[in-house]
Amino acid sequence: MTDVSTPSLDLSQSTPEITRQICDIESVSGNEGALADAIEAAVSGLPHLEVIRIGHNVVARTRLGRAERVVIAGHIDTVPLNDNLPTRWEEIDGVDYLWGRGTVDMKSGVAVQLKLAVELTDPRVDITWMWYENEEVSSELNGLGILAAARPDLFEADFAILGEPSNSQIEGGCNGTIRIEVRTFGTRAHSARSWVGANAIHAAGPVLDVLSRYEAAQVEVDSLIYREGLNAVGISGGIAGNVIPDECMVHINYRFAPDKTADQAIAHLEQLFGAWDITVVDRAEGARPGLDAPLARAFAEAVGGTPKPKYGWTDVARFSALGVPAVNYGPGDPVKAHADDERVSVQQILDCEVGLRSWLQADGEARAVGAADGAGAEAGAGADADAGTVR
Repeated sequence: MTDVSTPSLDLSQSTPEITRQICDIESVSGNEGALADAIEAAVSGLPHLEVIRIGHNVVARTRLGRAERVVIAGHIDTVPLNDNLPTRWEEIDGVDYLWGRGTVDMKSGVAVQLKLAVELTDPRVDITWMWYENEEVSSELNGLGILAAARPDLFEADFAILGEPSNSQIEGGCNGTIRIEVRTFGTRAHSARSWVGANAIHAAGPVLDVLSRYEAAQVEVDSLIYREGLNAVGISGGIAGNVIPDECMVHINYRFAPDKTADQAIAHLEQLFGAWDITVVDRAEGARPGLDAPLARAFAEAVGGTPKPKYGWTDVARFSALGVPAVNYGPGDPVKAHADDERVSVQQILDCEVGLRSWLQADGEARAVGAADGAGAEAGAGADADAGTVR
């Protein structure tokens, strides 16, 4: 018997409308259950898909005996809301958008994946679709990590695509990230007799000098130029307004190009800040672009455009660590991810759908379907915007 409390998804609708449906099912990290239930219900019972549920992670895969397999994945959680649900259609300077939390990061990409998972019954490669929880929070909760630990066989693939927002263009690999705490020490004293103490905050000045003089590198990796960054992202020290502080901490984030490992990145930080006390508090490996794999080249040809680097860290690094080349490809401007005015271009959702279709099935059929969906979606978006309805 179906649980009437479980929201339902109509995957026969256009991808912009499916985006709206899944965005309006709130799924801030840790609260993905209702959306995972809806996704599982929507893709279960289809003869061409085997569906696997582990926690709030849903996997659906074809088993057609193709020579190659591709994983196409997207996370279903979002950062917390800030009065940006329910979604709404809006037009800005003649461009149609869907506004609301999750529209960019990354439910529009998930909507495209769900639409194609249902409709592509005979793709040219076997496909493993993954929709997973807790990407926006600590690494140990990440749904991909949970799936990899429970079912490593699900990650046996020749190529992977992650639907992170990339303006519906390919972004290869990702930078790695290291966070360290640099501490300086002094001697606590009454501020009225400061000369008998030593101010730890003042001693942090040279640390800030290193950061202000640092020139971040631009590094070419497999024909893509990655921009690095080294920045203080926090500073703390002092216990009271009349006490000379005996300890200060500068929190530093290093975004490093995927030409180096995390260990090499840490060694670089130790060269820069070795005169002080250093603690590594977070590390994540980057991922090389993955564009030299045969399937990646074919995908790039089908999608068109010029691949770009991904500056932020994404879960492509998880696939890369497992030996699976991976790229980012999804609708939405990354600048709008997590923003209070988060919104995605309707056209980018349609472009992403056409791009994936054109690679996974015959080009002519893909473009015909995409054009038809586009016309319907744009008309629907306009009608909904005028009526002010939410469905």
